[in-house]
Amino acid sequence: MSKSTSPPAARLVSSAARRRQTLGLLDMIAACLLFSLMNAGVYASQRLDPGLPAVMASFIRILCNLAVLILPALAGRRLTALLGDGRPSLWLRGLFGASALMLSFTSIAWIGPGESTFLTSSSGVFVALLSPFLLAQKNSLAVWLAIVGAFSGVGLLFDFRQSGNLFGQTTALGAGLLSALAYLMLARAGRSNPATTVIFYFCLAALILHAAYFTAFGFRWPASPESWGLLIVVGLLGSGAQHYLTRAYQSAPAALVSSVGYLTPVLSLSWGAIFFEQIPSSTALLGAVLILLFGVLLPFLR
Repeated sequence: MSKSTSPPAARLVSSAARRRQTLGLLDMIAACLLFSLMNAGVYASQRLDPGLPAVMASFIRILCNLAVLILPALAGRRLTALLGDGRPSLWLRGLFGASALMLSFTSIAWIGPGESTFLTSSSGVFVALLSPFLLAQKNSLAVWLAIVGAFSGVGLLFDFRQSGNLFGQTTALGAGLLSALAYLMLARAGRSNPATTVIFYFCLAALILHAAYFTAFGFRWPASPESWGLLIVVGLLGSGAQHYLTRAYQSAPAALVSSVGYLTPVLSLSWGAIFFEQIPSSTALLGAVLILLFGVLLPFLR
């Protein structure tokens, strides 16, 4: 006959779980900080080298990400482990995620790190919108109302008077949709592949997409050592953020982690105001608040 868990043992398990959750949330905060600094770095690189295609920043980020994956694997003779089972959902996740990255960096170059990141963060709202159709998960009335509220905020962020702003905002929203599709493909892939394999396929798909872009529109390296250095920092910040993001989802409940993730657009908006004097209009700020409010609530309403 098995013995029930004694109160001291139960307290020990509960304490360990709380510590693990706290560390996961701290990891997510670190990821948000690094992602927001990466976004600010992308915009700064465009200021420093205006003729540089925005996708060059995403290309160098992918190269840094790939180096962070491959070098330890080579040292440990575990390179084949990165290949995983090669299922189609891995490639689809990589394709959608890489496309979202390219669109996200392009939108930052056009409208700055603040508003673009709030629009890209609509990915969580798109996940809730598409889950009933792609994952057969039912939404409650509260979830549907939160989706409507979040998209009301998206509408307030759009500037239909300026074609340049409208292009950047549409691109950012497209990045949010593609990010959502990447998350849904990851959910359909299950847990048969480790995080390193998922990121590896993301990098492979990104290399293919960047090669296609450069073939169609031309290729140009950064023009100065300062620009090179800034983009390498952007790549390292993105790789570090990806590492902490993965650890966060492994340690803490997904609802808490995804809610804390909205710290990224808040910080990005702050860096835009502090470093680049980009102050959103009152209408845009209201839209950002609605996206933040309903985006944070959504994971707890499901």
